[in-house]
Amino acid sequence: MADPVSRRNFLRGRFAKRPVALRPPWAVAEAAFLIACTGCGDCRTACPTRIIGQGDGGFPALDFSLGECTFCAACASVCTTGALQRTPGQPPWCLRATIGERCLARQQIECRICGDLCGAEAIRFLPQLGGISLAVVCVAQCTGCGACVASCPAAAIDLGQSPDAA
Repeated sequence: MADPVSRRNFLRGRFAKRPVALRPPWAVAEAAFLIACTGCGDCRTACPTRIIGQGDGGFPALDFSLGECTFCAACASVCTTGALQRTPGQPPWCLRATIGERCLARQQIECRICGDLCGAEAIRFLPQLGGISLAVVCVAQCTGCGACVASCPAAAIDLGQSPDAA
């Protein structure tokens, strides 16, 4: 049986598989999340940085173009359905930043905004012989907070699931 969002998308004429939305920190596995979440909006209201918006089917989805996650756990604290479950010692998620080809440094334009805003110091700049230093993400240090995403003038940074980041 297809998940509720897939069924709704099919009925709306959306046949292509869309990427799974980024869920708030400490979200349970996607299938369980879609069952547990009622779309009440409590997590959206509780988020102090307002990065939790309403995604497909009314379920919460993250929008890092609006800011970063501070891992304050306000969203998990107000979730009464079990869709967000904060467990001591468990990381909030396995999201990690990746820097794409649109990065200004790859176009030989000096830019270090992402590195300046990375509190975890996970973005380093590797010198290139005869060129501009290239931004590189140290996955082991990246928290997936998203501070680098909104600040990138070229929209070259994405956050996604990293299986080796846990």
